[in-house]
Amino acid sequence: MSSLRWLKLNRTGLCYLPEELSALHKLEHLSVSHNNLTTLHGEFSSLPCLRLFINLTDLLYLDLSDNKLESLPPQMRRLVHLQTLLLSNNPLMHAQLRQLPAMTALQTLHLRNTQRTQSNLPTSLDGLTSLADVDLSCNDLSRVPECLYTLSSLRRLNLSTNQISELSLCIDQWTQLETLNLSRNQLTSLPSAICKLTKLKKLYLNSNKLDFDGIPSGIGKLANLEEFMAANNNLELIPESLCRCAKLRKLVLNKNRLVTLPEAVHFLTDVEILDVRENPNLVMPPKPVDRTSEWYNIDFSLQNQLRLAGASPATVAAAAGGSSPKDPMARKMRLRRRKDSAQDDQAKQVLKGMSDVAQEKNKKLEENGDLKYTDLKTRRWDQSLEKPHLNYSEFFTEEVGQLPGVTVWQIENFVPIMVDEAFHGKFYEADCYIVLKTFLDDSGSLNWEIYYWIGQESSLDKKACSAIHAVNLRNFLGAECRSIREEMGDESDEFSQVFDHEISYIEGGTASGFYTVEDIHYVTRLYRVYGKKNIKLEPVPLKAAALDPRFVFLLDHGLEIYIWRGSQATLNGTTKARLFAEKINKNERKGKAEILLLIQTEETPEFWDLLGGQAEEIKANVPDDFKPPRPKLYKVGLGLGYLELPQINYRLSVEHKKRPAADLSPEMRLLQSLLDTKSVYILDCWSDVFIWIGRKSSRLVRAAALKLGQELCSMLHRPKHAMVIRNLEGTECQVFKSKFKNWDDVLKVDYTRNAEAVHQPGGLSGKAEQLMEEWNEDLDGMEGFVLENKKFTRLPEEEFGHFYTQDCYVFLCRYWIPLETEEDEEKKKKKREEGSTEGEEKGEEEEVEEEEKQPEEDFQCVVYFWQGREASNMGWLTFTFSLQKKFENLFPGKLEVVRMTQQQENPKFLSHFKRKFIVHKGKRKARDDNLQPSLYHIRTNGSALCTRCIQINTDSGLLNSEFCFILKVINEGEEPENFFWVGIGAQKPYDGDAEYMNFSRLFRCSNEKGYFAVSEKCSDFCQDDLADDDIYNDLLPTLQSTYAGRPRKLRLVRKGNEPLPFTRCFHAWSVFRKPPA
Repeated sequence: MSSLRWLKLNRTGLCYLPEELSALHKLEHLSVSHNNLTTLHGEFSSLPCLRLFINLTDLLYLDLSDNKLESLPPQMRRLVHLQTLLLSNNPLMHAQLRQLPAMTALQTLHLRNTQRTQSNLPTSLDGLTSLADVDLSCNDLSRVPECLYTLSSLRRLNLSTNQISELSLCIDQWTQLETLNLSRNQLTSLPSAICKLTKLKKLYLNSNKLDFDGIPSGIGKLANLEEFMAANNNLELIPESLCRCAKLRKLVLNKNRLVTLPEAVHFLTDVEILDVRENPNLVMPPKPVDRTSEWYNIDFSLQNQLRLAGASPATVAAAAGGSSPKDPMARKMRLRRRKDSAQDDQAKQVLKGMSDVAQEKNKKLEENGDLKYTDLKTRRWDQSLEKPHLNYSEFFTEEVGQLPGVTVWQIENFVPIMVDEAFHGKFYEADCYIVLKTFLDDSGSLNWEIYYWIGQESSLDKKACSAIHAVNLRNFLGAECRSIREEMGDESDEFSQVFDHEISYIEGGTASGFYTVEDIHYVTRLYRVYGKKNIKLEPVPLKAAALDPRFVFLLDHGLEIYIWRGSQATLNGTTKARLFAEKINKNERKGKAEILLLIQTEETPEFWDLLGGQAEEIKANVPDDFKPPRPKLYKVGLGLGYLELPQINYRLSVEHKKRPAADLSPEMRLLQSLLDTKSVYILDCWSDVFIWIGRKSSRLVRAAALKLGQELCSMLHRPKHAMVIRNLEGTECQVFKSKFKNWDDVLKVDYTRNAEAVHQPGGLSGKAEQLMEEWNEDLDGMEGFVLENKKFTRLPEEEFGHFYTQDCYVFLCRYWIPLETEEDEEKKKKKREEGSTEGEEKGEEEEVEEEEKQPEEDFQCVVYFWQGREASNMGWLTFTFSLQKKFENLFPGKLEVVRMTQQQENPKFLSHFKRKFIVHKGKRKARDDNLQPSLYHIRTNGSALCTRCIQINTDSGLLNSEFCFILKVINEGEEPENFFWVGIGAQKPYDGDAEYMNFSRLFRCSNEKGYFAVSEKCSDFCQDDLADDDIYNDLLPTLQSTYAGRPRKLRLVRKGNEPLPFTRCFHAWSVFRKPPA
């Protein structure tokens, strides 16, 4: 069986190709049509590279038609000897068919009913020089694919049953075409270039929209035309030149609007079939009568007539020679007159036609008033679709795609970053890119080609983002082209041509946008600390012999930082070394390191183990005149084909563009302003080589700097503990920062602003009343709902304004939106002031008319969701999945949802209750057998809008002479004497003033933004504003000292142990809510 050459497996019910086929190395003909194939690999998908198409390299014929294939394996490009490929009737919608350009011997290609469009066909088929038969019928093509025009050897082309509306003039390149099928399309005319297909034998144009003008008059040049079918069109006549195709055998013109045919149709002697059925108005031309047999070869010349009449021979001879001689000039003038008269007739016809068209347009203009709605060409269905307006300005600038050229983006952290032109054609193996080619087409308008390149080692997020942003770029430009996927090592010729076939790969790539967890490896190093005002660290060998009693040393062991103080070292140096260690712990170790202070002769065994053992004697080993080498700063540059490493002479003040010369000290002139974010620098400190990488620097320069740093470190004779340290802008290590003067990494603080400047005062009483009145004027209706038994029911009117801490409420408010602006009101006022008494009546009539003409006012619906302090979040979930959806269906596009919690209400919401806002404890319909008296506290926080009456614990110690309290007893009418004190329990000492209300302000101290910040809460603060992750400062004593002249006091309050002077600042302080377990 290994020598089998021909195999046919049609209609066998196959679901995949058997693995045994890969052993038929000599197979030439394989047919598996009319089966159930959904894929070509089936159960042997684990085989490397699909051995089937790797081994069957001699295959000449492959029939996969009438199956269920959705894609083709890329290994099919190895079938370089394949001549016939049949793929008809397969759902290959997402298959790009990139394997076709590699099949250079292909002669027959059938893609009938494979969901082909302009976007899933190869852009070029130049290499298929032998392709002669192409079938693309029953697809969704709107025009002839551009790749077909380059097939000069094409003989048979089937484009029937598509959506083609026009043909290009490029069809004259099909010089070998013999059969062209364009039936069942949307053609209205044929280009004149079709007359150049001199070898065309069969032309099928059935079921189109052709009329007499749509067929070129030069169609008679198709001398080899044998079949012409144009049934089911709009033909009134056919060109007379069609009857000059002498070899025409079949002429089908049924189901048209033919009136007559040219008389020359009778001279088509080879016609076998002439079909003109279903043309009701057709009148066949009369057949010419053959009169040659009626004349019997009679000689009508004058000489013969004279001879028959009996004239003498002399007379006959004179008649023969008496004719006037030919006059060539007279003949030319006669022909010229005929030509001029013909041209005059044509000119008259053209002028008459133009005048008729102009008269018709004028007539339509008079009738309709505007002609643009009748004469404009209708838009295609896909152009009429309304596309959503999307904003891509965050990814692409307005200049993108507006000038011819090439633009490249690199995917980094899910976002495309533009690449400099110097790095075009250089791709990192672990990255993905988007390439845009902008060019001018034949009509002079801009056109685009969009590619997205996938690196071999790239991560999943980069692959997905490159494809997504390539489509975003196409939508941003409004381009009709498709985005083409290019894989590393398998780039198409079109993509390679964009970079002039100069594509190079570079190892590496940016980090994935996903979070990755890596184990951090810390290198143990020993530093000698020197300097007085600004300390500096000098690396020394990791040995006990490197210690000197006159200095302080810092031993960095990752999560353990040792500070060793020599017996002769200063206390100032020790303190600054510890501060330096604190910065390392905070910025580099995330606060997880332990800082240990050691004094000479009091070291721990772990310290000596890190240094390789305890020293016998610690003595001075640093020369008295020691000066560290002066750091050298280099800037890494990329020239034309080479690298540049110029040294920056930072002693020159001219290089410090951001600092004046007075700031440059003679000892240390390295400043942070020397470092440019678009560049990469190398700082050579002899014992360390630092590489500083700017965030906006190019990838190629970064890679070159790392290589140069290694070379620079090994080039000179350095200590064994010398290292190359990489620093990224914004995350520099503290040792690198210490090399610079006054490294500025502290946020600027405005010390000119005090607490009074940032104070947020509450609203004044008059202003609050005005706001309350305005907001209630716009309110058209308000309806309340309360959560009962896991569903919302309507709230009774008598309970309006009463809330319970364990319940959830929903209020639907309908607001009118006024249409009249302030400018219109001012104009009306001016007219009233300027108008006279006589014009007042007219003005009133005009106002009435204007009011009648005004459109209806619009409205907006706002849903307020209120949740008590003790209520669970199930109420919000129930509202989201039930009531909110009903409201959205009732008020589409006009609904706004506002979620609130107790004592954190919206001021506009509070205004609708007109200062009658009561909060009870517990649930709305709860039954309590042991009912007790209830105490309510009425309080206003900063503004009259924020007035609430909240139930508090029945404790007389909570009373205050400055506030109003309400005590509710059970048996009304049976109150004993002094029932207030009896009902409240007993009389206790209570506050006699509430002066703290004038000074209490709540400040939040947080570090969530990466730095310490203090922000003030508004005057209407409550207990729930206190978060466990932050620190809050109630500045009553601090601010009170400013007014009363008393000394400031600062008190620490821990959660759960709050004293009364602290809790009284909050309205209705209670126990903190515990989250559900």
